[in-house]
Amino acid sequence: MHKIKGLLFDIGGVLYVGDNMIPGANDAIASLKTIYPMRFLTNTTRRTPLVMMDKLNAMGFSVKSEELFTALDATKNYVISQNGRVSTLLTDEAASWFKGLESDTPDFVVVGDAHLNFNYERLNVAFRHLQEGAVLIAAAKNRYFQDEDSRLSMDAGGFIAGLEFAADVEAKIIGKPSKDFFHLAVASMGLDPEEVMMVGDDIISDIKGAQDAGLKTGLVKTGKFQSSDLDKGIIPDLCVDDVTELSSLLL
Repeated sequence: MHKIKGLLFDIGGVLYVGDNMIPGANDAIASLKTIYPMRFLTNTTRRTPLVMMDKLNAMGFSVKSEELFTALDATKNYVISQNGRVSTLLTDEAASWFKGLESDTPDFVVVGDAHLNFNYERLNVAFRHLQEGAVLIAAAKNRYFQDEDSRLSMDAGGFIAGLEFAADVEAKIIGKPSKDFFHLAVASMGLDPEEVMMVGDDIISDIKGAQDAGLKTGLVKTGKFQSSDLDKGIIPDLCVDDVTELSSLLL
């Protein structure tokens, strides 16, 4: 395996589940950080980047703003780069991240995990904007995530697929597994993809996505991981019980 010079970490399911940190995860990250530059990537779209930062630091991960890459922030930056206006299908908190970019005649319909805001009325508003020519943006298109009760819950992917089918469009995906999202984080460390390992719990978005982007990969058996993931023909470079095991393997 090519020498690893930097690390990318998924957040939910890798560092914590719900409000509970994976035991020892903060100490493991602190140890690895003495050797490796790292970035933290998340497709979580219910919460704003600021809330995500506060949560990580409250758990003792000491994450700087330039180290956090969220699908929500990447989506906002993309919209701004296109001089676009949006209609959002998000939680109220996440929608506030796009304040000042909203329009009744949007260029983009931005969809993430809207939680209780996924209802017929809001989905139909999004559908009508798409019918009128707006571009569908999936801030993230995950199928499911591990919820606070340790069971899997639906993520935004199924709702996005429904909009794609109804409006006969294809969503532009901004977060993982987009190659651009991985490469943005890698470039911020001044490294090449083959010098970086992505550590995650999602066999598709984290592992296959990172492999397609040219990165090395480490799969953790926490979060949304299921044993059947190992039968999908996607082979990570490392597979560990949890993130704390990386210290003994990479230090």
